[in-house]
Amino acid sequence: MGEQQAAACCFFVVVVTGGIGIAELRINGYIRAPEVRLVAPDGSQIGVKKLAEALWLADQLGLDLVEVAPDAKPPVCRLMDYGKFKYEQSIRDREARKHQKRTVIKELRMAPRIETHDFDITLRRALEFLDEGDKVKVTVRFRGREQERPEFGKRLLDRLAEGIGEAGTIEQTPQLEGRMMTMVLAPSRRRRKVEANHDEQQPSNEEPNNAEDENS
Repeated sequence: MGEQQAAACCFFVVVVTGGIGIAELRINGYIRAPEVRLVAPDGSQIGVKKLAEALWLADQLGLDLVEVAPDAKPPVCRLMDYGKFKYEQSIRDREARKHQKRTVIKELRMAPRIETHDFDITLRRALEFLDEGDKVKVTVRFRGREQERPEFGKRLLDRLAEGIGEAGTIEQTPQLEGRMMTMVLAPSRRRRKVEANHDEQQPSNEEPNNAEDENS
C-alpha cells in the first residue's frame, strides 16, 4: 500500500500576450531625410517631395508630418493628426488586451493503484478546473514494477476522461514518456462558446437595473 498515492495537484501559468504597441515615430522636425515620399491623410500618394516642402504642406493643413516607413528609400511620411492617431491606437491596444486570454494549465497526479476515494478527488478537481476555463494535465507516475504494466495507467486515464464527460475534451491522448503517462484535457468548446456569449450579453443585462433605479 506504500505505493498508493493521494491525488495531488499543482499548476503553472502561461500568459499569452500580444497586441500592437504604439511605435515612437519621428515626426515633423525630427525627420532627418532630405526628401520623403508623401502620403495624404486619406492614404493617396502625393509623391516624392523635399522635406521642407512636406513640412510646409503639413503646417498649411494644420497636421503633422509622420515618418511611417523610415527604412524605405526615400522614407514614407504621412500627413496626419499624430495626437489623435496615438489616442486611437491606445484605444485599440486596450481593446486587444481586454480580449487576451490567459492559458492556464493545472496538473493533477495519480498513482496507478490509486484508491477510489483519491480518484474521486482527482476527478472532482479536474472538473472544477475545467469549469473555471483552465486546461488540465493529468499525469500517472509509475514506480518499480508498475513500469511493466503501462496499460494500468492508460486504463486509469481513460476512466478519468469518461468521468469528465461533456465538461471537457481530450486535447492530448495518453502518452507514455519514461516513467510517466500524461493526458491533457481542455474545456469543451460548447462551454467556451457559452462563456463568450455570456460576456457579450453582460453589459445589456445591466441596463434594466439602471432603468429600475431611475423609475424608483
